[in-house]
Amino acid sequence: MSSLTNDDTDEVAGEYVLGTLSTGERRRVALSLPHEPALRAAVAAWEARLLPLAAMAEPAEPSPQVWARLEASLAAARRPAPAPATRPWWERLGVWRALAATGFAAAAFMAVVPRLQAPVATPRYMVVLAAPNNMAPGWIVQVDSAGALKLAPLGTTSVAPDKSLQLWTKGEGWKGPVSLGLVQPGKAADISLAALPPLQANQLFEITLEPKGGSLVKRPTGPILYIGRAVRML
Repeated sequence: MSSLTNDDTDEVAGEYVLGTLSTGERRRVALSLPHEPALRAAVAAWEARLLPLAAMAEPAEPSPQVWARLEASLAAARRPAPAPATRPWWERLGVWRALAATGFAAAAFMAVVPRLQAPVATPRYMVVLAAPNNMAPGWIVQVDSAGALKLAPLGTTSVAPDKSLQLWTKGEGWKGPVSLGLVQPGKAADISLAALPPLQANQLFEITLEPKGGSLVKRPTGPILYIGRAVRML
C-alpha cells in the first residue's frame, strides 16, 4: 500500500476505522500497518476523531422493532449476500464488528436508530463534523446518491441571540466554500445538494458562527465551530 498518496492514505484509514472496507481490503490494511508509519498515523488520527462519539451517545433502549430489524439483518448476513450495492451500510455485519472494535458503534447506532424505523436512502458519504480545537464531534452528515444531505446533531451548541450557525461545503477545485444554509442548534436538518457538483470523497464541510441571519457576503466570516471531510461509504 506504499504507493498511496496522502489523500488516498487518509481515505483508506478513515474507511478502515469506520469499518466500510471489504474483508480483503481490511486485511491488507491490517498487514500494512506495522510497516507504514503514515498509514498508522492516519488510522490513529481517525480513531481520535471518532472514538469520542461513543462517550457522547446517551444511553437508550432501542425499540423491539429496531432489535427485530437488526436480528433479521444479522440472519441475512449468514446467508449468501446480495450484490453490495443493494445493502445499506448499517446492515453489513462486518461494519458493525469493525465499528464495535473502534468504540464508534454506540454513537453510530444512536445516530441511525431514528432512521431505521422507516425505509431511507442508503448513505453514500458520511462526515463527522468536529470542533477544530479539541476534535470533539458535534454533528454527523450523511449524503445519499441522490444528493440528499441529512445533518444530525450529537449534542447542543450554545449560540448567542445575535448569532447564527451556517453550514458550508467546498469541493476540490472550487473557488471557495458554498453556503448550504443556516442550521438550528441541536436540530436535525434535510438539505439538498442537487444544485451543486457531485459530492466527492474528502470534500470539506464546516459550520461557522455568523451574524444573525447568516454571512453578509458569499463566504464564511466567523470562526469555524465544526469541520470535517466526506468519507465514501459505498
